[in-house]
Amino acid sequence: MEIYRVSFFGHRRMEHFRLAEDMAVDLIYKLIHEHEYIEFMVGRDGDFDQIVTSAVKKAQHSYAEHRCDLTWVMPYEKAEFTKNAEDFEKYYDYVIVCPESDKVHPKQAIQVRNRWIVDKSDLVVFWVENNSGGAYMTMKYAEREQAEMINLADKVGIEE
Repeated sequence: MEIYRVSFFGHRRMEHFRLAEDMAVDLIYKLIHEHEYIEFMVGRDGDFDQIVTSAVKKAQHSYAEHRCDLTWVMPYEKAEFTKNAEDFEKYYDYVIVCPESDKVHPKQAIQVRNRWIVDKSDLVVFWVENNSGGAYMTMKYAEREQAEMINLADKVGIEE
């Protein structure tokens, strides 16, 4: 079975929440129809992660339960997870700690995790509106690595 891996990165706080949600839902449904099986990977660190997580869960409940899974990739084991592990493990199909970022200083861990996810992805989807921040740095890394990528914010002409 072909597994197509898609990851998502966006700003922690977003201005165009509804627009991003509509575009993410459309893309997720399109990808599910185009591929035999998809692993969606998120970081759960901001608004865009929450949008995407919700969209994937809706798609799974609607018609694609056995055609995709949702993986939360943590940079290190977070206290939020430790306190609520059972609930998170019920919600996400998989919860993993990135093996590379778990070895570095916590201030570096998110970027190390993000790069690891990009390297594992067939498609990297961004919502990057600003030329700064972690999502922007990850997008620049994906460009350097010549990863297949989409910045949904570019599709609507949003600029800093």
